[in-house]
Amino acid sequence: MASESISPNEKIVVGLDIGTTKICAIVGKRNEYGKINILGVGKSHSDGVSRGVVVNIDKTVQAIREAVAEAEKHSGIKVEVVHVGIAGEHVRSMQHKGIITLNNPDFEITQDDVNRLHEDMFKIATQPGTEIIHVLPQEYTADAQAGIIDPVGMSGVRLEGNFHIVTGHTTAANNIYKCVVRAGLEVAELILEPLASSSAVLTPEEKEAGVCLVDIGGGTTDIAVFENNIIRHTAVIPFGGNIVTEDIKHGCKVMKRHAELLKIQYGSALADAVTDDVVIAIPGPRDRPAKEIHKRMLARIIQSRMEEIMEFVLAEIKNSGYEDKLVAGIVVTGGGAQLQHMKQCVEYVTGIDTRIGLPGEHLASGLVDEVNFPMYATGTGLVIMGLESPEVTTTARASGHKEYSPQYATGGRHSGPRISFIDKVKTWFESTLTNTGEFIE
Repeated sequence: MASESISPNEKIVVGLDIGTTKICAIVGKRNEYGKINILGVGKSHSDGVSRGVVVNIDKTVQAIREAVAEAEKHSGIKVEVVHVGIAGEHVRSMQHKGIITLNNPDFEITQDDVNRLHEDMFKIATQPGTEIIHVLPQEYTADAQAGIIDPVGMSGVRLEGNFHIVTGHTTAANNIYKCVVRAGLEVAELILEPLASSSAVLTPEEKEAGVCLVDIGGGTTDIAVFENNIIRHTAVIPFGGNIVTEDIKHGCKVMKRHAELLKIQYGSALADAVTDDVVIAIPGPRDRPAKEIHKRMLARIIQSRMEEIMEFVLAEIKNSGYEDKLVAGIVVTGGGAQLQHMKQCVEYVTGIDTRIGLPGEHLASGLVDEVNFPMYATGTGLVIMGLESPEVTTTARASGHKEYSPQYATGGRHSGPRISFIDKVKTWFESTLTNTGEFIE
């Protein structure tokens, strides 16, 4: 594909989805109508990640390089800075309330007051070895008046805020950062993957009405509950598409690569929906006869595991307290959503109306057909969230000169004197290099 003409001051963002089964790099920009033009896509097989956590640095670095190189080839853009997704079973969330007393003489709430309350949330104590990734405001209370979305300009002497706080293991983030840097890239910010996916597949109407996003990846299933345009609950279930492949491998007594092909080509999440009980022949290992597998039996194996995952999802929805407020139901995305009859399986287990989430609604031109699949929801969402960051001027370049990225210098979408999560990771990484003398090309 021929690369589009790029203005020197045009904002270009690269989303890097480091998943358990694949690593995906997506290059995009926003057009004059607010839609996303996909300039390039790169994908590589991921061998160094398990359940969203890096377990092999060298393999992950190589996969990142391959994905980015393919994206550069398609787009004609030299990728330098990326917005990286973070997930894994180490991610936790909690609700916290903050209170400040206004010191303005006229007792009018200003943006500085809101920022001060927001920054205070980063000072709360977390478990050892964890750091705060995101602080997401939900609603505010000015004196006795509750349920305020934007308190700026209101009068009051005390401002309270309810916040959804997401934490993650520092070591997990450090390893992701190390892999990206060793691949020759800079990290603009780390973004929780369910937030990125929600930006790609959920509509503003769904977020207002009440919706649960279920992102079924290779190693984990990520959940995000929205209501009244506010994120209410996030969770990570340590099961995904890979465990389905393992079930097929053991249940059908086939090799793992054959199990993955069976899942992709013939798999169904609902056995009763399989009307034609086709017999599938799998080549046997070395001089052994081919193994015959019934499509309906394959579907029963898949349905059993998918029902278990959906029961965990339903438990998280009930735990959030918003089970009866999901007017827009459930939106399923991620690679696991590409299974046949996945929508019916989710509805069967949860009893909640469901649809499959595709990122195509936000896309205008470019490689739309290539990325309009559930498996690319996170990567597309990382591009969308990167473009929404006001600090970014450019995160890639099409010419030989290097552009300056203020976002990389300030550590992401947060402003002010606070040392952000990504700043802490960078500081740790730089100090490690100083202490070990390690050199990164």
